[in-house]
This record gives sequence, structure tokens and C-alpha cells, in this order.
Amino acid sequence: MRLHRLEIEGFGPFLGRQTVDFDRFADDGIFLIAGRTGAGKSSILDAVCFGLYGSVPRYEGGDKRLRSDHCEPDDPSEVVVEFSTGSGRYRVTRSPEYLRPAKRGGGLTKQASGVQLDTLDARGGDWVTLAAKEKRVADELDEILQLSKEQFLQVILLAQNRFARFLLADSKERQGLLRRLFGTERFEDVQARFDERRRASENALTGVHATVDARLGEAERVVTAAELWGERGAELVTASTQERIDALRAALTRAEYRVERRGADRDDAEKRLAAADAALTAVREEQKAQQERDRARTAMARLDAEQPEIDAARAALQRGRAAESLRATLAATARAEQVRDAAVAAELAARADWDDVGVELDELSAGALEAWAVARTREAGAWERAAELEAGGPALRAEAEDARARVEAASALVDEGEAERAELPRRLAELTDKRDIARRNADRVDDLARALTIATSRRDAAVAVAKVDDELTMAERVLVDASATLAETQTTLAQLRKRRLDGFAGELANALVAGQPCAVCGSTEHPAPAEHGDPVSAEDIDAAETVRDAAQIAERTAQERVATALAERAAAAAVADGRTVAVAEEELAAAVHAHARAAEASGALANLEAEVAQVTDAIAALDEKRAESATALAAAREALALVAQREKEAAAQIGEARGTFETVAKRIAEVVGQSAAARAFSAALADRARSETSYAAAKDEQDAALAASDFDGVTEARGAMRSSAEQEALEARISAHAVRREKERSTLLDLELRTLPEEPIDLVPAESAAAEARTAWRAALDAAGRAESATEQLASLIESAASEHARSAEQQAEHEVLRGLADTIAGRAGNTHKMTLETFVLAAELEEIVEAANRRLSDMSTGRYQLRHSDALASRGAASGLGIVVFDAFTGQTRPAQSLSGGETFLSSLALALGLAEVVTARAGGIQLDTLFIDEGFGSLDADTLEIAMRTLDELRSGGRTVGVISHVESMQEQIPAQIVVEQTAAGPSRIRA
Repeated sequence: MRLHRLEIEGFGPFLGRQTVDFDRFADDGIFLIAGRTGAGKSSILDAVCFGLYGSVPRYEGGDKRLRSDHCEPDDPSEVVVEFSTGSGRYRVTRSPEYLRPAKRGGGLTKQASGVQLDTLDARGGDWVTLAAKEKRVADELDEILQLSKEQFLQVILLAQNRFARFLLADSKERQGLLRRLFGTERFEDVQARFDERRRASENALTGVHATVDARLGEAERVVTAAELWGERGAELVTASTQERIDALRAALTRAEYRVERRGADRDDAEKRLAAADAALTAVREEQKAQQERDRARTAMARLDAEQPEIDAARAALQRGRAAESLRATLAATARAEQVRDAAVAAELAARADWDDVGVELDELSAGALEAWAVARTREAGAWERAAELEAGGPALRAEAEDARARVEAASALVDEGEAERAELPRRLAELTDKRDIARRNADRVDDLARALTIATSRRDAAVAVAKVDDELTMAERVLVDASATLAETQTTLAQLRKRRLDGFAGELANALVAGQPCAVCGSTEHPAPAEHGDPVSAEDIDAAETVRDAAQIAERTAQERVATALAERAAAAAVADGRTVAVAEEELAAAVHAHARAAEASGALANLEAEVAQVTDAIAALDEKRAESATALAAAREALALVAQREKEAAAQIGEARGTFETVAKRIAEVVGQSAAARAFSAALADRARSETSYAAAKDEQDAALAASDFDGVTEARGAMRSSAEQEALEARISAHAVRREKERSTLLDLELRTLPEEPIDLVPAESAAAEARTAWRAALDAAGRAESATEQLASLIESAASEHARSAEQQAEHEVLRGLADTIAGRAGNTHKMTLETFVLAAELEEIVEAANRRLSDMSTGRYQLRHSDALASRGAASGLGIVVFDAFTGQTRPAQSLSGGETFLSSLALALGLAEVVTARAGGIQLDTLFIDEGFGSLDADTLEIAMRTLDELRSGGRTVGVISHVESMQEQIPAQIVVEQTAAGPSRIRA
């Protein structure tokens, strides 16, 4: 894989679009990414990782601050990575999720993340889109890159703070990293599945044993309850499972014999019960027939006694039916008589009312009276309109008063509106001037806010410069002391090593024995042995090295503190822009005052605009109200004129209709009353004449019907009449009596023909015999059922227990094999190294990684150091099997990697990282890695170690590989002419130049 181009916009410290052309450094093979601390060197690698994988290692566990803090809401955020593999050339365009201004409604809305993958068409030279959704792009990149993010970070992008992590990690942490790199989670799944199978097998075997014991125990309880043991029951307490099964089978044979005997007893008892039940049934039927005969005799006697009453009811029913034919005629005559009497009374009352009217007519007949009433009603109809006007007089007068009041009110509103309208224009002009002034001040609030932010940053930076100056002075003093101490310890160590070497000859001389060969030259003569004047032991050297290492760490710590202080001061000085604390405080105070005035104007602007709008609306409302008031005044005056005209016309009509009466209503009421009396008298005369005619006709029809019947008069006929319900009741009583008598007679005749005893029959002897037989049958049935149930249950339990017992032996053998395999895979039992299957596989990978690393480390350390894989058991049960120790050729001993010095750790970490990259690359299909980045602190290396590191990096360029190194070490800037420089501008955002 080779990177060609990187474009960054609105990402990390970069605001404007920055472009990095990696192809420019292909000829050099190695280039430096330089810049001051905090400028954004590592952000270039962050952008590469984000473009390819959508995430950044630095932000995996916290706030994902991918979008630049320098971005305005409308500024875009985007990363474009262009790269090539053996399958072609590709371009990834990716943007993070961030907040942007909403297009509608104001405020901010979430801008979703986006990604697009393009490929370069080799024939046409155009970019063709492969995918534009995150899941689809991720799948395509997995196929193209053939590296996971963890593998990419370990073999291509050696990110800051991750460089020496693999070397210094413990076995557990190293296992997690290797697992992600080599994807060995499947072996952990294999272990989990085998453990699960072992537990399942163990549970199943335990369950089978428990089942066998439970079923045997249940079978033994059944045998004990049924008393089937015979003489061997006590012997089964300590018997084996098979012996218990054999004893239960013997008990089953006895149980089956008992079933046969109980079945024979049940059959005999059932026959005796059937005979007793038959005898009892015969006696009960004879007793029932005797009781039915006696009842029938009593019923016949009672029915014979009721016969006279039945004869009387039959006669009454016959006369009632005869009188029923006269019911309608008698009722019609009675109704006609009642109508005639009522008409006579009504005619007398109507005549009295007419006499009260006091009008004399030439002819007092119904027709004359009706004609007189019609004439009077027609005369009164002409006065109805006048009566209505007379009744509405108060309302009409009130309406006139209301119209006059509305005219006065409308006039007052017109006058009031004119006075109020005259004052508002002047008020509107004053408010408009104030609003325009406030708006001009408010428009500067954003600019002044930014100025305030900048002034605050400058003031804080100026304070920080003063503070860091003091810290820098102190840190430089500490560094001078630490450097002096380190020089002293190095001098002491060199002197001790020289004395140690000088003393080796004296130690050998002390061991020489006359006549015995020398261990060095083999001679038996020793003419001039060396003297052992000032001996130095290996422990003295180790102690001096420990002191030297502590001094190196102290000096490195002091250097880092000085470098950090210098970087902090440079960053703060860049922000302060040469201002002192006093000047920055004055500028800040001025910015605060200006921003406060603008903010105050901004707050008052809304109120002023509201007041202007309010006064404008008030003027418009008053104009509208004035027009409405004028219209209302004209309408009120018109309504008043119409009411006055109506009053005049009503007075004329009322006077004409009233005549000599007090009111028109009274005159109409008198005429209406007279007409009503005339009509009532006319109707009463006509009704009396009709009723007398109807009564005479009904009386003649009634007399004729009585003469043709068997009744002597109306009274006799009415006395014989019966209602429908009474007739139905009489008829039902007669029919029921006849039916019951015939039924009882037939029943009694059949029973009298049978020879039944007269004395009551006794059931007690037959019932006692049947009860005794049933009790004996139930006992026999219960005994047979218990025997059969116990036998079936016992047979089932024995068969089940025997089957499970046979199966448990096979399961036990399988379980032992499975348990041994699961324990071995999980690092238990006989696994002496306590290594799981996954750890074992990773240990093989680690051995290859260490072997690849040693090929470079041997040259870097001039043959002194080698890395070795260690599978030694860790203390206190900690994870083991993936240890890395360092073999020191000077001492011939191995020691922990943590004991290396800073420079030695750097070289060992670099060798291990490159070895790891080779193995991971091979596992990923042997892909070609043409681009490599190293982001690590080279500033901790001395000149010799730095030279070795540079020589190693130079070797990495072989085969056309391009290596990018991130560092701010000046010596590296001198040695690597091809550079990408990241600069922080005065405004804050960083920029890239090549």
C-alpha cells in the first residue's frame, strides 16, 4: 500500500484546506514532519487514520474532537486520502459528525457524518464512485487494504504513545494486542465451546446418576409400601446399583403373582354384587307399584266428590256463551243514551252563555248563529295590526331612546379619536431614531465578542509567559544539575569498568598454581604473574550502572521539562503577540467595555423595535377606528329617523281601531267572546239533535235482540255474561277434571289386575344384602387396583433405572476424554505452563516476531542485545506465556525489558515494531507496504543512538518504501532535507508547507 495525497479541511488544528503530496518524497525515500510542539504534526497521521477507518486512536476513549475548534458553524470539515494497492488507485472522502446552522427555524442541527470511496479508471482517467454509505465503504476498504485498523496502526502508522507499548506490556496486555492483530478470538471461542461441552457433559452425567438413584429409591419405596421384599430387604442398604436392580426384579415377580390373586377375588365379589342388586331392584319395583295403586284409589275418590261443582260450572259456561251475543247491542244502546244526556246538558249551558251576550236575532237557529259569528270575526280581523302596534308601543319608544343614545355615543367617539390621533406621529419619530442608533451598535456585537475573546486569550497568554519564564529558569537549573550529575556517574562507571578490566589479569594470577597449566595460555610456568592491586567486583559495576541509569532518567526528565516549558512559552508568546501583562489587561478592559455597550444595545434593540411596531399599529388602529366611528354615527342617525317615522304611523292606526274602548285589545276581546258564545250555542243545538236520533235507533235494535233471546230483560242478560278469562277458566276446569279422571281410572285398572299385597312391603333386608355385597366388591376392586398399579409402577421404574444405568457407563468414559481435552486447552490440570490454546498460538507468532526483530536489533546494538520469547510462569497466577525478555551478551544473562535505558528501549521498540510489521504483513497475505510513518519522541536519544536510529530508518527505504518521521529534533531536521513543516498561524489555525 502506498499513500499518494492527503487533503485536510476543518479537521483538528487545520481550518483552511491543507494538501500533502506524498509522491514528492518518493525519490528521497524518507521525509520529516517537523514543527513546534502542539502545531499539529500528529494530526496529519490522525487524518490518514480517520480517512481510512473513520476513527482516530487518540480519541478512542473520550471526546471525539475531530472537527476543528477554529471552524465557524458554516465551515466544512473533510479529509481526503488518496492511496494505491496492487488492485488499483483509490480515494476516500470522509467528514465527521458536527453541528451546523439549521436551514429553517434558526438554531443548530446535527450534520451527519459522510463518506465516499472512489476508484481511478485506468482507461479514462476519471474517478468512479464505488460506495457512498459507511457500511458499504468499510466492507470495500477491508477487501482493498486487507488490514484492520489495529494492524494498520502497528505496521504502517506507528502512532505516538504506542511505539514502545508492545515491548513493555505484560503478557495479558500483549495478548490483547496480538489477538486484535492476528484475529485469534476464534481459539478463545474454541476454548469456551470445549468448556461448555465439558460442563454440559458433567451436568448430564450427574443428572443420569441422580436419575438412576431417584428411580431406584422410588421403586424401593413402592416395594416397601406393598410389602414385597420377602426376607432380603435389610441387605440392600449397602448393595451396589446392579444388586438393587436384581432385588427389585425379584420383588416384581412377587407383585405380578399378587395381581393374579387379587383379580380372581375381584371377579367373585363382582358376581355376588350383581345378584344382590337384581334382588333389590325387584323388591323396589313391587313396592313402587303398591304405592301407585293406593295413590290412584285416593285420587278417584277425590274426583268423584268434585262432580257436582263441575256440572254447575258447565251450566254457567253455556248461559254465558248465550249472553255473549247480546253484549255489543246492549253496549251500543248504553253509549247512545250517555251521548244524548251529555248533549242536552251542553245545549242548556250554551244557551245560558248566549243569553248573557244580550243580542236579539230574528231566528234562533244554528245557521243564524254561525252567520252572525262569522260577520263579527271578520270585523275584528281588521283591528289585529293596530293591536300589535299598540302592544309594541313600549318597545318602539325604548328603541327610539336607544337610537338617540347611539347617536350621542358615536359623536363622542369621533371627537375622542381625533384628539388621540394627533399625538402619536411625534412619538413614532422619537422611537425610530432611538431604534436606529441601537441597531448600529448591536450589529457590532459579534465582532466585539471575537475581539473580546482574542483580548482574553492574549491576556491569559501574557500571564502564562510570565509564569512559564519562572518555571523555565528553575527547569534549566535542574537540567544543569542533572547533566552534571550524569557526567559524574558516567565518569565513575567508566573508571570502574577500566579498573575491572585491568583487574582481570590480577584475578587470573591469584588463581595460578605452580606446575598446573594456565587457564589462558596453558603454560605450566608462571614467570611474572600480574598483581591484583585494586579489585572491582561485578556488583560494583552493577551498582554504578544503576546510579548512572537513575541519573540518565533524571536528566531525561529535566530535558523533557525544559522542552515542555519552552514549547509552552513559545505557544503562549505566539498568542500574546509581544504584549506585556499590563498592555494586555488594558486591551482586555477596553474590549470588555465595548462589548458590554454593544450587548446592552443588542438587548435594548428588541424592546425599541417592539415599541416602534406598537406605535405604528396604534396609528393604523386609530385610523381604522375613526372610519368605523364615522360610519357608526351615520348609521345611528339613519336608524333614529326610521324609528320616529314608525311611531307616527302606529299612533294613527291605533286611534282608528280603538273607537270608544280603552284599548284596541279590549275591543277585539269583546267581539271574540261574543262570536265564541254564538258558535258554541250553534254547535250545542246541532249535537243534541244528532244524539237524540242515534239513541232512538239503538233502543229499537236492543228491544228486538232481547225479544229473540232466552232472557227476559237487560238485567238478566247482563247477569249471565262472563268475561273471556272467566269463560276460559270454566272451560279449562271442566276439561282438566275429565282428563284427570280418565287417567286415574286407566292407571287404577292396570294395577288392580296385578296381585299386590295390601300390607306395605319392607326393603330393609334386600338393601342390607346389597350393601354388604357392594362393600365386599369395592374392597376387592381396590385391592386389585393397588396391586396392578404397584406392579406397573415398579416395572416402569426398574426398566427406566436399568436403561439409565447402562447408559451412564458410556457417558462416563466420554466425559473423561472431554474433560482432559478441555482442561488442556484452557491451561488447567496437566498443562504445566498454564497456557491456553490461544496463548499457545500467539506464542508461536511472538517467536516469529522476536526472530524478525532480532535481525535489526543485533545491528542496532552492535551485537549486545537480543529479544527472547519467555513462556515462564508468572507469579501469583498472573497471565503468562507471552513474555519478552532481553538477553545481554555482555553479562550472558536475560533481564526484563523495563530495565533498558531510554535509548536502548527506543532501539528495541523500533526493532520489535518493524519485526511485528513484517509478521503481520505476511499474515495479511504478504501485501506490499510502500509507506511507513513513525511518530515518536526522538528527542530523548543521545547522538550515537540517534545515528543508529537514522541508519535503521535509512535501511527501510529499500525497495521503494517511503518513510515519514515526526520529530522536532534539530539534528534530524539537518539530516533529512525533505520535510513537511506544520506551522501555527497568528490567528490560531495551523497550516502545512512542504
